[in-house]
Amino acid sequence: MSRERLVSPELISKEEETFNRTLRPPTLKEYIGQKRVVEKLSIALEAAKKRGEALEHILFFGPPGLGKTTLAYIIAHAMEAKITTTSGPALERTGDLMGILTNLGERDVLFIDEVHRLPANIEEFLYPAMEDFKVDFVVDKGMFAKTINVPLKKFTLVAATTRAGSLSAPLRNRFGLFYHLDFYNADELKEIVLRSSRILETTIDDKGAEEIARRARGTPRIANRLLRRVRDYAEVKGSGEITAAVAEAALKLEGVDERGLDDLDRRFLNAIIGLYHGGPVGVEALAATLNEEVDTLVDMVEPFLLQQGFISRTKSGRRANEPAYGHLNLPSLRPRAAELPFRD
Repeated sequence: MSRERLVSPELISKEEETFNRTLRPPTLKEYIGQKRVVEKLSIALEAAKKRGEALEHILFFGPPGLGKTTLAYIIAHAMEAKITTTSGPALERTGDLMGILTNLGERDVLFIDEVHRLPANIEEFLYPAMEDFKVDFVVDKGMFAKTINVPLKKFTLVAATTRAGSLSAPLRNRFGLFYHLDFYNADELKEIVLRSSRILETTIDDKGAEEIARRARGTPRIANRLLRRVRDYAEVKGSGEITAAVAEAALKLEGVDERGLDDLDRRFLNAIIGLYHGGPVGVEALAATLNEEVDTLVDMVEPFLLQQGFISRTKSGRRANEPAYGHLNLPSLRPRAAELPFRD
């Protein structure tokens, strides 16, 4: 069962992707956050431009919604080049990739999202293109088969993945630059909310931006999504200006609390604490209890709860930690150290 959650870091619609394009910063100077990545990338771009060469192939990895696609567009803009975008699951046949590669110009950018989901035959076809800027294309079959060597223009492959560990070693080794994107802090997210508000011509004060940033789970995509919902609420229920009170009321209506947890997150924690006495409990049992898919819990619920210290994964299952009890205003079921029985 697929679920569209307001606090999901994944894109929830094509319309949202179109909307996000209007908010993307065009240059590294306007890009907020990821300071070390921005600094290293700016040096690499400047060096490539001075030499008049294509930038080395780049791999961006990290959780979804942090700006990997945005950086790919910034790279193309900085190199004054065209960008072609696709994704791992979309490339099924070598002919699909062949058409894309042969249409790339000198220093153009090919962006492949979810590169860890490339089929094995496509991945192998990509190796000589990345390394030697040529591909061997097989024409016809059987005794009439012949291989045509097709030279390519020197392009830059920018790839993005949320699962760097799933990449094969041969593919990983063909990238020259590796950049890890991490979650944003509240101040950076506040800057992003204020910048997006200016582009959307929405009036917002500092406290209103802080309230949205605090609930955005360290992810710009979620911050912008929450901003849209709060903007709608402010226009219908208020004067159109986003204040802390308006943001709090709007997000309370959406079920997003002050730590960015939604109904599914709270149901997950309540199940561990209330039904399984704080754990440990297996994720399959939790999925059955909540009537959710195991993958939904593992990929969409647990990462943020783990990062915030609300739960722990142990060999025997999931456990609820003290912050979870405090957040839900529940008494801890675990005895304090002073209350533990003495053993000689």
